[in-house]
Amino acid sequence: MNFNIPKFNINKPIVTFKSNQNKTFNNQPPKYQPIPNDSFEMSIGYVNDIHGQTNNMMRILTGIKGDLRLSAGDNDIGDEKNQGVRKATTTFLNIAGIKASALGNHELDTSQKDCIDAIDKFDGDFLSINYKKEPLETQDPDDIEKLGRADLDKHLKKSTIVEVKGEKIGLIGASPMDMFERLTHPNYYTDSYMDSLDETFAEIQEEIDKFRAQGINKIVLVSHLGNKRDKLAAKNLEGVDVIVGGHSHELLEDIKEGENLFYSKSGEPIIMTQAGRDGNYFGLLNLTFDKNGIITKAQNNIAETRFFYKNMINQHLFEQCLGKPEVVGYIKSAPPPPKTLIEENPHANFVADVMREETDSEIGIWQHGGVRSFFHEGILNSSEVKDMAPFLDYVVVANVTEKALVDMFKNAIECSYLSSAKKPGLLAVSGLNYTVDPKKGKLTEMNFIDKNGREIELDIDNPSETKTYKVVADEFLMSAGADYKVLATEEQYIAHLPFDKDFLVCQYLKKHNKPIVINHYGRIEFESDDD
Repeated sequence: MNFNIPKFNINKPIVTFKSNQNKTFNNQPPKYQPIPNDSFEMSIGYVNDIHGQTNNMMRILTGIKGDLRLSAGDNDIGDEKNQGVRKATTTFLNIAGIKASALGNHELDTSQKDCIDAIDKFDGDFLSINYKKEPLETQDPDDIEKLGRADLDKHLKKSTIVEVKGEKIGLIGASPMDMFERLTHPNYYTDSYMDSLDETFAEIQEEIDKFRAQGINKIVLVSHLGNKRDKLAAKNLEGVDVIVGGHSHELLEDIKEGENLFYSKSGEPIIMTQAGRDGNYFGLLNLTFDKNGIITKAQNNIAETRFFYKNMINQHLFEQCLGKPEVVGYIKSAPPPPKTLIEENPHANFVADVMREETDSEIGIWQHGGVRSFFHEGILNSSEVKDMAPFLDYVVVANVTEKALVDMFKNAIECSYLSSAKKPGLLAVSGLNYTVDPKKGKLTEMNFIDKNGREIELDIDNPSETKTYKVVADEFLMSAGADYKVLATEEQYIAHLPFDKDFLVCQYLKKHNKPIVINHYGRIEFESDDD
């Protein structure tokens, strides 16, 4: 057991608000001076979009701090096939002392009954002011039974009040406007709807006003609205102090005006947080309020989860939910994961290599947006490999036309560079390399690499509609079409394997039985001004 716990970097800039209109940025470490009696200090430990990453959860438990601990939602991922992960997620929230969480879209990946079960086992509150649903008494009883519907709305709260060091803090929760476009089983929730953004803001403001009428002047919006809508909330709401955000997977470091520091119409500062995705980061926001509940000083620290150790006691508790993992290999060295979806991901490239080799395919592809974790140096177990791809998406093989292949890459690159969160992301590849013009967000070159290492350039301006390649991917990427163009339909599969990518990786590692070096770079080139 290792108790060498890294500390947050306390040298992050402190933002001091001398008045509502006079702001100074102090890049020196904090000077610990007595706090005036009319000031109040508190810290908020926060997470968002952990997506059921159980190994990152265990690492976060080692390091998370804060007088008040909050989640901006998407703690979980997956449907009834992921019951063990769902139990582990609730275990994490409770051990971490999370007082409240926004209701994210991935909380609804399963049926309403299962969602209620998870909510009821959480020691804190799930908050959503804008999720609404039709009463059960108005619905077809067959649908209620078949689709696992229940009174989910009655198990959620619009807001709650918590006490921190003798002070009352008001918490309000908001869910994403595209909630039902992002679900694993949309039919489970056809009786549900989201209020419009204007309605949502009006409801939040009404709740803020109720808090203020009770003398509560420190208010936090726990939001899964996404970065763009959080900014709109900061500009349109009066009385909110902090927005703990999620959904768009932004990594908001420090405190920067125009990025995560805004001012209300009355000139009061509003600070936004967001800690990326998949539990790769978590945060600690230190705050000082004056007697009127206005933030006068703030410091936002982001911690990188991979530098924290897993506590053996927590591992044991998680194994009770997930089962004991199998040791499958050893990683000799591995780079840190990329911070954005438009960087090359060597961890995903390695998985693409494994899929290609294990299925004897010509090309292996994996979507960067589906990569939920990364390989850590040291002993590797099956649970850590599964965290790379927690959704159960079966591996499939199909003969894919050159045109379908090129069209998918063109579309993915263009969409990723247009998106503020860089979704759906660049594709990890094996048996291919390609070049991207980042300024234009365009594919400029693509080469097929055969089993002998020979590169064959593809005509991306006029790709063949008859030439095909044996391509391995998961069924989501191959034919779902949710974030990418379809490569092949289910009828075109030449193999549909009864397992996901993690099975192939574990099989590969055990078979080779030697330390692995993850250095799978050089498959994506980026044009520069010098090219």
